[in-house]
Amino acid sequence: MKLAFFDEFRLGVVVQNQIFDITEELRDVPRRGPEDLMPLLIERFADYHGRIEAVVARTPGVDLSQVRLRAPLPKPANIVCMAVNYDDGLVPSSHTNAFHKTPSAIIGPGDTMVLPDVPAIVFEGEAEIAVVIGKRASHVPVDKAMDYVFGYMNFIDGSARGLPPATDKFFVVKSRETFAPIGPYIVTRDEIADPQNLRIRLSVNGELKQDFNTKKMITDIKNSIAWLSAMQTLMPGDIIATGTDHCGLNAFQDGDVVELEGEGLGVLSVKIKDELKRTWSRETRIERHNKGHSNTAAPQLSGKYAEIAKAT
Repeated sequence: MKLAFFDEFRLGVVVQNQIFDITEELRDVPRRGPEDLMPLLIERFADYHGRIEAVVARTPGVDLSQVRLRAPLPKPANIVCMAVNYDDGLVPSSHTNAFHKTPSAIIGPGDTMVLPDVPAIVFEGEAEIAVVIGKRASHVPVDKAMDYVFGYMNFIDGSARGLPPATDKFFVVKSRETFAPIGPYIVTRDEIADPQNLRIRLSVNGELKQDFNTKKMITDIKNSIAWLSAMQTLMPGDIIATGTDHCGLNAFQDGDVVELEGEGLGVLSVKIKDELKRTWSRETRIERHNKGHSNTAAPQLSGKYAEIAKAT
């Protein structure tokens, strides 16, 4: 099942190119506002699954082109991102690591990632699949970890690289507004046969940049859940982003249209806006690596902070 918010945060089920409104069937689920509904449904999904299927069977759908899809989890309690979690030959990983990303960074399909006025050497977005937790998870054993997965979705981990201080690797780089695009929907786990064998592709303005498979993940999903749940209790609707292959990372810049397609997870499309109109080389990290550059991040070519970037 593919679950999505649309229009004014109506909740629907996506089937092929149509969406079926199930909001009224969930009117007895207690909530403060419409955006709160998804994690509450996830927690109670076993009770509502059959009712939802019945609604879809008897209700006419609406073409997806006629609605505005929203972030499927607009207000998650937690976003936890696995760090340096792919064997890509570019960024060495010495141990399992993670960081938190602020939930206020969430945006949805068709929304805009805004590049802030800060002296980052480059802005990048990492193509990832995200795990959506289905039930309370604390000290979960590895062999039971997949039982705690509700589903999967596309996730772009926005990054403002190179900001001071040099000792802060994550918060100032990752936790900025609009830096966590997700969607277009959540795909329940029964529809994904093997999440450790999914092709992930990210294109910028129609040009393929990242193309890799989740089989290259270092700490796989079940071990990530076990490791994280030993430190914090994961709750229904929490998001675990699973990392990226760094080879195709490239500079996002004003006017770009970015599309991420995780196999079986639909296509997440977002726009990029930079009021400063800065420009960077369009080279990917692997292209710069193959040219012998020790710094594989794309160099800034013009605009504010370009001189600072050249000096770093």
